[in-house]
Amino acid sequence: MKVLSLIIALVMGALLTVILDDLPAWGDAQSPANAHVSAYYLENAYNQTHVPNVVTAVLADYRGFDTMFETGVVFVAVIGIMAILRREGGSKKGVKSRKRPPHQPPDPAITGVATRFIVPFMQIFGLYVIAHGHYSPGGGFQGGVILGASIILMAMTGELKSALDRMSEDWFIIMVGLGFLIFAGVGLACMFYGGNFLDYSALAPLFSGTPQEAAITARYHAMLWVEIGVGFTVMSSMFAIYSYIASDGWMDRGL
Repeated sequence: MKVLSLIIALVMGALLTVILDDLPAWGDAQSPANAHVSAYYLENAYNQTHVPNVVTAVLADYRGFDTMFETGVVFVAVIGIMAILRREGGSKKGVKSRKRPPHQPPDPAITGVATRFIVPFMQIFGLYVIAHGHYSPGGGFQGGVILGASIILMAMTGELKSALDRMSEDWFIIMVGLGFLIFAGVGLACMFYGGNFLDYSALAPLFSGTPQEAAITARYHAMLWVEIGVGFTVMSSMFAIYSYIASDGWMDRGL
């Protein structure tokens, strides 16, 4: 099996090396992406999506399918890491494990106080980045990283168990999947109201105002829910990956 994996890796590496000559030079202004695709998005994104942040318009609207399945990939990655690293019950005796130095919890008089002061600001800012991502730089991925980092900070400066008391293993697994379901649910709601999957303007009947105003409001709220779903998945997956790796799969203590 290892030999087969090595052969596949070498073949793929050789193919990627061969096609390098066919790729445009880095930063080439005449490349298709720069000459046609990027220019189209910059010129038409706001008029077509009514989202000032072009990056969010591309990720959540033009490339909605791609972004949704990227969220699904994160979910599958967490499940894969859990399946490989998670250890259930029993005694650790006789189980091969990487050697770790004796665990010495940090001094709560310093790190604990600092964490309690910093974490609330991190989480408020993370929520702001998610909620305002389609009007300013930010979004679900960025805000989710900030929220996930705040929980990891609690685990690193205290005990992993104390962080798990706030977000248990069952909860972060549920939230990883819930984020993907929220994203897909928005798309299904669009189909229920007669539009295409992730055609946010189809949700206009849910809002008041002229047809154009209702469509703009629908796109705003739909993208907000999409960003919330992505934020849930990214935040939970970050903490899940940290927990499994830092505790060597035992979910008992962190680094």
